[in-house]
Amino acid sequence: MSSAQPRVWVVDDDASVRWVLDKALRSEGMEPHCFEAPAELLAELEREQPDVLITDVRMPGMSGLELMQRLDAGGRAFPVIVMTAHADLDSAVSAYRGGAFEYLPKPFDVDEAVALVRRAAARGLPDSDAATPAAGGGTLATMIGRAPAMQEVFRSIGRLARASMNVLITGESGTGKELVARALHEHSPRASQPFIALNTTAIAAELLESELFGHERGAFTGAEARRIGRFEQADGGTLFLDEIGDMSPDLQTRLLRVLAENEFYRVGGQAPIRVDVRVIAATNQDLDRAVREGRFREDLFHRLNVIHIRTPPLRERREDIPALLAHFLKRAADELGVEAKRLHPEALAKLSDFDWPGNVRQLINACRRLTVTAPGQTIQPEDIPAEFGGAAPDIGMRDWSSSLARWAAQRLEQPGTPLLDEALPEFERVLIRTALAKVGGHRQAAARLLGWGRNTLARKIRELDIDA
Repeated sequence: MSSAQPRVWVVDDDASVRWVLDKALRSEGMEPHCFEAPAELLAELEREQPDVLITDVRMPGMSGLELMQRLDAGGRAFPVIVMTAHADLDSAVSAYRGGAFEYLPKPFDVDEAVALVRRAAARGLPDSDAATPAAGGGTLATMIGRAPAMQEVFRSIGRLARASMNVLITGESGTGKELVARALHEHSPRASQPFIALNTTAIAAELLESELFGHERGAFTGAEARRIGRFEQADGGTLFLDEIGDMSPDLQTRLLRVLAENEFYRVGGQAPIRVDVRVIAATNQDLDRAVREGRFREDLFHRLNVIHIRTPPLRERREDIPALLAHFLKRAADELGVEAKRLHPEALAKLSDFDWPGNVRQLINACRRLTVTAPGQTIQPEDIPAEFGGAAPDIGMRDWSSSLARWAAQRLEQPGTPLLDEALPEFERVLIRTALAKVGGHRQAAARLLGWGRNTLARKIRELDIDA
């Protein structure tokens, strides 16, 4: 820092933003200098330099990211804070990839902005020695979120865009942990290499070792040919291990060795296999507690937990619910080849107030269901099932049958999925969720109510993608 009072330059075509920052920074004893356009700043830069630059992203003539490229080409020697009203993942990653010190979504808290400037002035330039990552792969699913908790997730992904270190993602079921893992991969130097995902609880415990590490022919009964495991498939890229907290102690030990030595043996193999794999692990469990209770290896925990990202539950980001509903109602309509339905304001209020215990995954299923079952083009409050925060109607079998008949008659007028293929899975979902709710989530008791065995219920829950 060149003086006791940091010189802070602000470039933004919005006069109100310049005014707010000028007043806030000046009141904190700093020396702000505001510019309406990047060209003005570049001209002034020939005479002096700031200690910190704050720039908007979208401006006429030259964007903030293009300005950063010009500054870097000229040997920039000061940190840059990037502001943007488009607070999405791509904006965050682009800012950090361009060498930004920090990313500040609009509208911002003035005190937060001032504190950020102080940190930037104290630290100077960020480390820029890491390799520049490949561009995003373009297959990244949409990540929506203006809520502060989601902005922190975006920042974490952006900060890691130049890195290949291991990451631990924690969060409740349905919060999008795999989506975050894919974003980390697609915005990393490994983006052009494989991304392999494995839910460790979806594989029988006795088969998981072979699934991860592969096996040689004759390694066990039924091993009729050599099989390449997930680690070899992911060589050079990223392996995403979901529900890592349920892994057995023996497999934890094997995983630790791979992370420590970058090599392993196939089941039944004699020769070590060397790999270069970034591991991103996820869990909905409290791994700190699991370590304290001896259920999870502490050394493995530290190997995985190099960087920690928490995906927030939907109840902590209610301001994102309207945008998520609009997005997934459109997606559901596109899947069915119909026009997207709208939400009546009262229906939107009900869905926004709902706690969504199944998080975004449950919201996606609700959008699919409402697209199918709501009789009109506008979803009314009475169309919302009780399990999604709607009123619980007291209807008899005849009323239920009449409602089903009306829906079927309307649905038969539309092209698309055969009626039974669409209706029967939804019918089973409703009955399974109702039975589980009745018995507090106890699967064996719910299976008895449904007249099934426990294994049948477990299979149906997997097939129908039910949050349970």
